[in-house]
Amino acid sequence: MTIPPKKPFYGSTLKWIAIGTMFIDHIGACLLEVFVMNVYGNSPLAGQIDNLMFWYEIDRGLRLVGRIAFPIFCFLLIEGALHTRNFNQYMGRLAVFALISEIPFDLAFHNQLFYWGSQNVYFTLLIGLGAIWILKNEKHKSLWGMIGLVFLVLGAQYCKTDYGAVGVLVIIFMYVFRDYPWLRCLASVGTLVGLSTLEIPAVLAFGGIALYNGERGRQPRYFFYAFYPIHLLLLWIIGQFVLIRVL
Repeated sequence: MTIPPKKPFYGSTLKWIAIGTMFIDHIGACLLEVFVMNVYGNSPLAGQIDNLMFWYEIDRGLRLVGRIAFPIFCFLLIEGALHTRNFNQYMGRLAVFALISEIPFDLAFHNQLFYWGSQNVYFTLLIGLGAIWILKNEKHKSLWGMIGLVFLVLGAQYCKTDYGAVGVLVIIFMYVFRDYPWLRCLASVGTLVGLSTLEIPAVLAFGGIALYNGERGRQPRYFFYAFYPIHLLLLWIIGQFVLIRVL
């Protein structure tokens, strides 16, 4: 019997791909859109930037690359939910970093200390983890379980978490179809494209997921959790205090 070759990607490999493409995405969303293109009308560079179409095209390219990140984070969330020794602690970590990340998120994405119009992606993942808990414990088979899932999906939309209801639905589909790669890909990408056709490159994430070998790999403790708020705060600092001197 021939033993198939081991797939090359560890969980840590996927995490590096996800944070790398996310960082590229946020250069566009946080630096170019907020500060250079002045999308929210509060940039210190307002009125000083010429050739906005040039910056728009760069931003579009960066944001397209960034579409790869979210499905990988959802996949890794599910892997964590399936293999964690303590589900409650897992949810607790997500909740803590969701709270820690909110001010850096508001600063980086809106150049405001508090912005109630959107919440960071950790809240989406936390709500998605709640949906996984319902599905994992087969509580979705009861009426209250179904109501709970609907409540979580609508709650994400009402609270305006990053990706909203679509993000939670992607997590649900990726969990339900976790043993059917093609269905997982089609359902997830189809749902994301319903949000925006710019999400089409998200299909590339599933190429990386297909190469996952089921092992965690070496992962610095809490580094991947902390990277999110730290890099957002760094991007805001660059936008607020460095770009004004460079551009």
